[in-house]
Amino acid sequence: MKILIGFSVLLLSIGVQAQILTPEIIEKCESGIDNSPSEKAIISAISGNDLKSIALNRENIATNDHKFKYRVDVSGITDQKSSGRCWMFTSLNVLRPKVMEKYSLPNFTFSTNYLYFYDLLEKSNLFLEQVILTRKLGMNEDMGPLVAKVGKKESGQTVSWLFKSCIGDGGVWNSFVNLAEKYGVVPASAMPETYHSENTGMLNRLLRRKLREEGLKLREAKSETVAREIKTESLKEIYRILVLTLGQPPKTFQWRYTDKEDKLSLFKEYSPKEFYDEFVGVNLEEYVMLMNDPTRPYYKLYEISYDRNVLEGKNWKYVNLPANELKNIAKESIKNNEALYASCDVGKQLNSKEGLCAVDNYLYGDLLGVEFGMDKSKRILTGESGSSHGMALVAVDVDSNENTVMWQFENSWGSNSGHNGYLTFTDDWFSEYMFRIVPNKRFVSEAILKIFDTEAIVLPPWDPMFQADE
Repeated sequence: MKILIGFSVLLLSIGVQAQILTPEIIEKCESGIDNSPSEKAIISAISGNDLKSIALNRENIATNDHKFKYRVDVSGITDQKSSGRCWMFTSLNVLRPKVMEKYSLPNFTFSTNYLYFYDLLEKSNLFLEQVILTRKLGMNEDMGPLVAKVGKKESGQTVSWLFKSCIGDGGVWNSFVNLAEKYGVVPASAMPETYHSENTGMLNRLLRRKLREEGLKLREAKSETVAREIKTESLKEIYRILVLTLGQPPKTFQWRYTDKEDKLSLFKEYSPKEFYDEFVGVNLEEYVMLMNDPTRPYYKLYEISYDRNVLEGKNWKYVNLPANELKNIAKESIKNNEALYASCDVGKQLNSKEGLCAVDNYLYGDLLGVEFGMDKSKRILTGESGSSHGMALVAVDVDSNENTVMWQFENSWGSNSGHNGYLTFTDDWFSEYMFRIVPNKRFVSEAILKIFDTEAIVLPPWDPMFQADE
C-alpha cells in the first residue's frame, strides 16, 4: 500500500494526471465480455480447470521423440533435491563424463555437499568483509562505489541491500571455479549428502539471521582491528553451524573404484586438491563465459561486480553475443563430446511431465483471447524473464543442412523429472530463454576470445538481468 501511495504522489509531483478507476472505465472493461451462451461456456470451462492443462499444445508432444544426432556420452542423473545448488550440480556434471571416460567407469558422482560447505563459509566471509568495508555508511546510504565499483548515479542501492542479500544457495559457473581451484573436489562417498544439504531452507534462514546479527556488531565496532576480531569469532560460529548440519569436510580420504571391466582398484589416500588434479585434471581457466542479453550491445565484455562467492575469487565476466553465436559454439562443443554449463529461464513454457520446452507449449493467449507479445529484451527489462536455473547442455539435433533444431539438457532434478531426468527444448526456445553457456576456448573463435582482453563494462549485482542460478 505504501508503495502505491508513494507512486501516486510521484505521478502528481511530475505533472502526470493520475486516473482513478471510475465506473465509466469499468463499464468499458465490461464491454469486452460477451454474455452469449458460448462465452458463458468458456468462462465455466476455464474457471473450473487448471489453466496449464487446458492451454497445453498437445501437438508438440506428438512431434518430439527425444532423439539427437549429436550427444555427449553421459550416464546417471543427479538430484539437487530441495536446494538451490543447480549451478554446483551442473558444473560437476560437465566434468563427470571426463572422469568416467578417463578411468572407464560405469558411473561416478562428485560430492556436492563438500563444495556446498565451503560455498556457504566463503559467502559468509564475503558478506562480513563487505559489512566492514561499508560500516561507516548509514544503512540507507548508497554503497555502489564501495561494493559494486559503480557510481552512485548507476547504483541506487543502499547498505540495507547488502543485509537483505547476505547469503543463499545460488551461484554460477565462476562460483564453482572459485571453490574447485581453492578447495579441490571429492567423490560423493567422501562427504555424502545430509538432510540439510538436500533441504537447505532452514539452514539458509538461520545463516541469514546469524550473519545479519554479526553484521550489526561489525558496524558498531570502534575500529577496523576490533571489527576483524569480531569477524573471526563470527566465522567460528558459522563454521560450527555448518559442521553440525553438513558434516566436517575431509582434509584427506581413501578411495577406490570399480571400472567397466569389473576390475577393482587399490585404495589410495588423497587430499581434495590431489583428487581434482589426478581424477579431473581439467584446467578451468580454459573455459569462458558467454551470454545472450539483447538489452545490451553485443561483442562487448561485461563484468558483474560482487557476483562471486569467494572474496579473492572471480566475478561473472562474460562476452555478450547473439543467440546464433551461442548455438554454433554449443553445437561444436557437443559434436566433440564436450558438455557445457548452460543456464536459462527454465520455468517458461516447460512441460515438465514430457520433459519438453517449446515457445508454444502453452497457448495462454489463444485460450484467454489476449496477446502476450513481449520479446526477450522486454521480458528482461520488466523482470518477466531472466536466468534462473543451470543445467548441463549435452545434446543437439540438426536438419539435413546441419541447422540446429532441437537441444537437450541433463537436469539435476532426479530421474523421475522430465524425460528420465532430461529436458528437451526447441531451437526457438533456445533463442528466447537461454542466457548463459560456458564452452572450452577451443570451440570459440579468436575474434571472440580477443574481446576478453578488453576492459570490461562493470554492472552491479542488482541489475535486473543478473540473478544466481538455483
